[in-house]
Amino acid sequence: MIDAPATPIQRVGVVGAGQMGSGIAQVLTLAGFDVVLNDIAAERLQRARADVSAGLDRQLRKGSITMTQGEQALARLATGGSLADLSGCDLVIEAATENEATKAEIFRSLAPHLGELSIVASNTSSISITRLAASSGRPGRFIGLHFMNPVPVMPLVEVIRGAATSTETFEAVRAVVARLGKVTALASDSPGFIVNRILIPMLNEAAFALYEGVGTVESIDAAMRLGTNQPMGPLLLADHIGLDTCLAVMRVLNSGFADPKYRPCPLLVRYVEAGWLGRKSGRGFYSHTGAAPIPAGP
Repeated sequence: MIDAPATPIQRVGVVGAGQMGSGIAQVLTLAGFDVVLNDIAAERLQRARADVSAGLDRQLRKGSITMTQGEQALARLATGGSLADLSGCDLVIEAATENEATKAEIFRSLAPHLGELSIVASNTSSISITRLAASSGRPGRFIGLHFMNPVPVMPLVEVIRGAATSTETFEAVRAVVARLGKVTALASDSPGFIVNRILIPMLNEAAFALYEGVGTVESIDAAMRLGTNQPMGPLLLADHIGLDTCLAVMRVLNSGFADPKYRPCPLLVRYVEAGWLGRKSGRGFYSHTGAAPIPAGP
């Protein structure tokens, strides 16, 4: 693998057409990148394209983009069900589920389809970039690119260099983040990086407070909203993130640091085992089946 300066990035692949993947695709197309959104499920690709279109419509109604900008952005979005569709991409961003084995298999399968100078990034929210890079076949051209949710709204992107990530790769990816109009926070390759090392244990502690009867769903979220001026209570925020994602990050922190303070709350584990994953499943700490979330209780 040569380590020449990266060519200017114009064509970007996104693997995974869930909430994060579609959000990443939306901001990329709006910034002028040609995007190929990949997923093994055709129905997810159809839904993601509809979500991107709806997101652009929201921005149009708010006056943040023009109709022409929205139409041109949507025209730059292509979809495909095979990793071979990503063969011409300068950068591929993986946005699959927060599972190390799943991500590693994607990188191994992706490698034969990419050019020698292509960069691969993972949107992982907690997993070691150095370990993931080892499965990519291009550790020098591998990097962590952690977008915040919802991607079109949140201004921050964590950029995480693995042990072998080249300076050329870092600079090329940082230029992409700047073109998106977002702010780079450089984080070291430590479990949870910056945001989730601080945020997810707080959400886990809120779950413990509910589990131990310290407060109700309503009182815990109201206390944190009104007592610490947070825009959203921690239990509702956990539902929006996805309780399965919160649990996965807690397990990465618990394993990575071997510190009991990162023990996942048993209530969080129980909810995930029950399939109560938050907003995306219709039920978590709140019921999300109506017009507004309603506390569902422990």
